[in-house]
Amino acid sequence: MKRKLRKLNEILLISIFVLTALLAGAVCLKAYEVYLTNAEQEEQEFAEVLARNAEAQDRVTQMEAEIQELTRDRQELEKFIAGVQEAGSSAAAGVSGNGTVSGNVGLTAASVSDNTVSANSTVSDNASVSGNESVSGNDFLRDGFPVSGNGSVSGNHNVSGNGSISGNGTVSGGLLSAWQEGYGYVQPETTLEERRQLHTSWEETMTINQEDLMRIGESQIDFSGKKIACLGDSITAASNLDSEENYQQYSYPAVLQELLGAEEVCNLGIGGSSIGRYWADAFVDRYQEIPEDVDVIIVMGGTNDGFCAAEKEFGNLYERSYRTFCGDLDELMRGLRENYPDADIFFATPLPNILQDYLMSERDYLLPQRNFADVILTLAQEYDYPVIDLYNANLLDSHDADIVTAYMPDGVHGNHEGYQILAEHFAAELIRYYEAETAYGERESVSENGADD
Repeated sequence: MKRKLRKLNEILLISIFVLTALLAGAVCLKAYEVYLTNAEQEEQEFAEVLARNAEAQDRVTQMEAEIQELTRDRQELEKFIAGVQEAGSSAAAGVSGNGTVSGNVGLTAASVSDNTVSANSTVSDNASVSGNESVSGNDFLRDGFPVSGNGSVSGNHNVSGNGSISGNGTVSGGLLSAWQEGYGYVQPETTLEERRQLHTSWEETMTINQEDLMRIGESQIDFSGKKIACLGDSITAASNLDSEENYQQYSYPAVLQELLGAEEVCNLGIGGSSIGRYWADAFVDRYQEIPEDVDVIIVMGGTNDGFCAAEKEFGNLYERSYRTFCGDLDELMRGLRENYPDADIFFATPLPNILQDYLMSERDYLLPQRNFADVILTLAQEYDYPVIDLYNANLLDSHDADIVTAYMPDGVHGNHEGYQILAEHFAAELIRYYEAETAYGERESVSENGADD
């Protein structure tokens, strides 16, 4: 009898095990089916994003031709630019009262909540906090950008600590603080909007260019043994000039080599490419094409990202997801640090361009260009990369008819003279960086020896 009971128990146990295994298998199979369904749905959605972006890029090409045609009639060009800016201002209505967000200002639920924006703070121009500008606690503004320090935001709200080059290009990291405190060089921390209130882009470009030429002419920095790589898009490649013979001689990397007397400058610009993986030839997928023995890396992008990325593709700095601007840029910065540990790495924010506003007037899913510049500044600060902040410098801004007529005939790309000015600015910024680095090193050396005690 006991033997029969034991046998029965064994059969029951085996049956339970088999049933459990079958149930687990069914659950796993269902989970796998759900996974496949979600993956297929995600890929379908991504294919739709690519198709949408292809159409947008085709429209950008048409817009470039429209703007180039408008340069024939100065009055019509000015009227066009004013109309686009007026439409953009109307669409990007500010936040008033107690912080209610109106329009598509690029703020997420995580950005403004509870007491994040207090009193009568306003959000204007999709970019900066004005009015009372009081921010309390560990608040976050615009897509999760942290605001630190004493809790108030003014001007360059996203710049805290010592982490970025702004305006005409002061230096990041600890070098900025030491350079300012030790040598009295304080670079104004002003936004593009604030600069526009003081000077036109034409006036600012002329001033900056004169300072750049003076810095280049007086430079004692030796670049003769330096290898430089420039990762970028059509502005780096000068692909808008591809109908001209040997057109790359006019690109900013080629001119930069001449200005600095560098041993080599490698042009890794590809027309139409983006930083993120939602469009073609993403920087994050091809940065390892940079030669291993490079001394300096310059990354200039974000323009095509602005033409492509909706809020989902833009992402946020909390998650930094794959196939988002925030996530892919983070991966790019981390990958450059890991793969090129001996190189000096510089990032550049995109030049402000009228095409972004023009395209946004037709596609309400797009985000203001400032959002992309702010993420570059914020992540560069995190990785301690110097930033050549073209966006906030008011340099070669095609919202200015004089700039379009003289230097940016299609509203986004330079002509020969435009690329020359851009190259001169990059050259001067590199010189400023290495001069400051040398001066800071000498100051530390003197201090260590006790000579300045």
